[in-house]
Amino acid sequence: MSHMATKYTVTDSVAVITIDNPPVNGLGYAVRVGLINDLDRALADEAVLAVVVTGAGKVFCGGADMREFNSPKTGQEPGVNAVIAVLENSSKPVVAAVHGVAMGGGLELAMGCHYRVALKQARVALSEVTMGLLPGAGGTQRLPRLVGLELATDMITTGSSRSAASLADSGLFDKVVDADLLTEAIQFALDKASQPAPYPRVRDRKVEHANAQAYLALVAAGLQARKKHLPAPQRCVEALLAATQLPFDEGLALERRFFLELMATSVSKSLRHAFFSERAATKVPGISDTAQARPVNRVGVVGAGLMGAGIAANFLSAGIPVLLNDRDQESIDRGAATILRNYETSARKGKLTTAQIDQNMALLTPAPDLAALADCDLVIEAAYEDMAVKKDLFHRLDEILKPGAILTSNTSTLDMNEIARTTQRPQDVLGLHFFSPANVMRLLEIVRTDAVSDDVLVTAIEVAKRIGKVPVVSGVCDGFIGNRMLAEYSWQAASLLHQGATPEQIDRALEKFGMAMGPYRMSDLAGGDIGWAIRKRRYAEKPDARRFTVSDRLCEAGRFGQKTGGGWYDYAPGDRTPKPSAVTRQILETYWKEQGITPRQFSDEDIVARLMYALAHEGARILDEGIALRASDIDAVYLHGYGFPAWRGGPMFYSDTVGLFNVRRSMRGWAKEDSWWTPTTLLESRIEAGQRFND
Repeated sequence: MSHMATKYTVTDSVAVITIDNPPVNGLGYAVRVGLINDLDRALADEAVLAVVVTGAGKVFCGGADMREFNSPKTGQEPGVNAVIAVLENSSKPVVAAVHGVAMGGGLELAMGCHYRVALKQARVALSEVTMGLLPGAGGTQRLPRLVGLELATDMITTGSSRSAASLADSGLFDKVVDADLLTEAIQFALDKASQPAPYPRVRDRKVEHANAQAYLALVAAGLQARKKHLPAPQRCVEALLAATQLPFDEGLALERRFFLELMATSVSKSLRHAFFSERAATKVPGISDTAQARPVNRVGVVGAGLMGAGIAANFLSAGIPVLLNDRDQESIDRGAATILRNYETSARKGKLTTAQIDQNMALLTPAPDLAALADCDLVIEAAYEDMAVKKDLFHRLDEILKPGAILTSNTSTLDMNEIARTTQRPQDVLGLHFFSPANVMRLLEIVRTDAVSDDVLVTAIEVAKRIGKVPVVSGVCDGFIGNRMLAEYSWQAASLLHQGATPEQIDRALEKFGMAMGPYRMSDLAGGDIGWAIRKRRYAEKPDARRFTVSDRLCEAGRFGQKTGGGWYDYAPGDRTPKPSAVTRQILETYWKEQGITPRQFSDEDIVARLMYALAHEGARILDEGIALRASDIDAVYLHGYGFPAWRGGPMFYSDTVGLFNVRRSMRGWAKEDSWWTPTTLLESRIEAGQRFND
């Protein structure tokens, strides 16, 4: 009788044990028990000469079962090490038949078998380092014994995946085949069964390297320079060194100790939260079970500027034809040239071939007339951020597009409900807010309008996945999730400037914290005129709105950042290195003098706390209003759209890490100066219940 998470069959005197634990055949408790039970059954059957282990469906094994992470079943015996010990000590040859992917524990399981046969297109990796961990079931000890120290070090410290074809001569696989994997693996197993036991165990090999200690010391130094905030890569190196110096069982014990230590760190907890938040964001409660994604086989993009060109490139790269529209052929040609230039940059980095560029560009069709978009399944408007412009475009597109076509806007702040009401198909309208540069940034905010149908929302999520984006659903408000929070983050930075801090100090503090860029370097990169246009709209709509006086004066002086050679910083021609600006300093000093302000001194810690807690505070308001579905969605927005360090987990998770009680205590102090800091009902209720934002 087969175990519920594995299947047992016998073909030509070979027992085939198939891991069957959808969706990725994770090594959950039931799988681990099933593997041992099925192997015992094969060993007890005299008619069985050998064993093949494989995976059901499209993958061999995706590693640990993430559904059991942080649950009692994670450490419940038999663990993966126990399963591997049973496999490698089998008196009958055990062959891993690898297809699809073998990731993390899946690859460790395969290395625990006596032999490995793989389809050439299968991909393998020990990717634990990306979640702040190291391989915990012998990966650091077995991989260098199979493929050599240097290749193993690169794979383990980067977590990168490789194809079986590229590793055909590495020693990892005994055979790489084009097709008929199971047939090939069964025959291979029978051939080995004709040979006398014992069968080869990876643990019995030696790691060969001329000077392992010196090599790994050099690797460690490079990792310290590039990844100083991350402890896992260094632990990987230490475990690899143990593989070259210690007996196998001692190295295995050290690896396990490192794994458990890393799992308890805030960095690993943050990276694992980032991993799970990305996956949780695609799950939208309340959508009808019968809602099915509409087919999207042709996309129209209206607006061929930098953003429109970047959006179009996402679909072209996914093999989806794009019709590119703008006000004239010259604008369309510039957009096409931008797409080609970006592809050529990727090719120089080895990420694309010339043939792939040609294939992608062949899917692009100029469409000077909006009427050419009539047969598109999805249209994305990427025109100037002006309500009147967008409403006019939507009205015209509504009359042109076929029934069932989905009409979307790339607006970053405007009211999508008002835009949807311009059409006769509000159920087919939503926001698709890409982040700049759109061909690089992974975040896609899906703005859910009041009237949008479930199948359109499902389509948007599926399209986002198809083009490699991380979709996060947002309700309608000014700025949605990301830019609404950014407005408060920017205001607190401006408030610090108004009180005496400098752009350099604020940026330095935030970048030391781990942000990819501080707010002022980021403003100069994006272009100060973008934020200025949004502020002027808000000033007109709300005359009593807070004034970003220093920022406005900088823009009034024509300083929009790198594109004008100066913004908050000065930039030399052809050089993007920011230099402190005497012009900015003079604007600041004039403002301080006008307001009678004696500049205050702020510590880096105070700057970081004010700006991080501002994000969390506005995030709490967004949760309270139902704009975001969950705190982890907010974290996903900032991780993938705003350069928030993954090893901090996101602004909501970071506040959870600090402790909401401590966050509230700081906020109450600042509320004496600015009532905006008064804690929200949500924050108070979470503290009262002993909960976190992410509970």
